[in-house]
Amino acid sequence: MQPYTKHNSIAALMNRSNVDTDQIIPKQFLKKVERSGFGAHLFHDWRFNADGGDNPEFELNKAVFKDAKILVVGDNFGCGSSREHAPWAIADYGFNTIISTSYADIFYNNCFKNGILPIIAAQHQLDALMEEITGNEGVSFEIDLEQQTITTPGGNGFSFELDAFRKENLLAGLDDIGLTLKHEDKISQYEEMHKQNFPWLWT
Repeated sequence: MQPYTKHNSIAALMNRSNVDTDQIIPKQFLKKVERSGFGAHLFHDWRFNADGGDNPEFELNKAVFKDAKILVVGDNFGCGSSREHAPWAIADYGFNTIISTSYADIFYNNCFKNGILPIIAAQHQLDALMEEITGNEGVSFEIDLEQQTITTPGGNGFSFELDAFRKENLLAGLDDIGLTLKHEDKISQYEEMHKQNFPWLWT
């Protein structure tokens, strides 16, 4: 997992509430076991027409939102099933930051495990961001995780709250496996001791 760094990026607007994980990544695309390749199917039923072509009515298909790393969405994002494929698809597509007023608990937790920063904004803060994007599509926001701030050209930035442990893991690029490997020396010592005490289990 890559460390989360301070960056300035286009903010893409998808003003929809109650977007569930079935809409983020439909069930027919859950056959892969690796994390890569899911971005191609992100919001599949909204992004594409029946013939497979791009749906020009879908917000994220706008050219001005190309290469955006910030996704600004409505309330209760990531509700529905607990599939971790949802943040996999979001990260693989290129987003590393989501801004909403609320998230489903499991989705929120899974974001941190996949290098995504899910920022919680007050309703008036989110409304201001959405208005700024609508009035200037393609606008870029600055995300400073270390300082826990959002800065916008229109002056609608704010400070956000975040659990210190999750913050440090994002800054260091540590997922659950990375956290475990920080204790690799102790794990090796334990395994060696276990081999000596219970050699028949290792033959």
